[in-house]
Amino acid sequence: MNINFNLISKEDILTILPLLRKANTTTPKDILKARVLEMAAYPNYECIGVFDNDKLIGICGLWYSTRHYIGKSVEPDHVIVDENYRGNNIGKQLFKWVYDYTKSKGCEAVELNTYTANRKSHKFYYNEGFEIYGFHFLKIIREEKAFF
Repeated sequence: MNINFNLISKEDILTILPLLRKANTTTPKDILKARVLEMAAYPNYECIGVFDNDKLIGICGLWYSTRHYIGKSVEPDHVIVDENYRGNNIGKQLFKWVYDYTKSKGCEAVELNTYTANRKSHKFYYNEGFEIYGFHFLKIIREEKAFF
């Protein structure tokens, strides 16, 4: 393996869709594509690609904001490593890269959400030094109340 980390350009953002579909199986493909394109257009969003040589094997979106309670922060989002590459410390390497990269951009903290059913991620984030600070609540206000 030759693992490296690089920003995915806004022009290449749709290359994340196959990996993103592995974690998001409920959102219709056309809606997911439209959302990813909209996300990429925001100035406070970046996406990191994890590559084995030139093969995209992982992704991690980064959302930047300034919070009154912690300062400038980054929120890793849709963190996915291809199942064939798990167990090789790639997640640990990815987060080290994220910490170094975002700290160099002035970030003071990292905060994230993870689904309650994703217990493997909970163990990973605890091992990375994350603590539960609060709860993430969600209310759908569109006509279609399904979660997607």
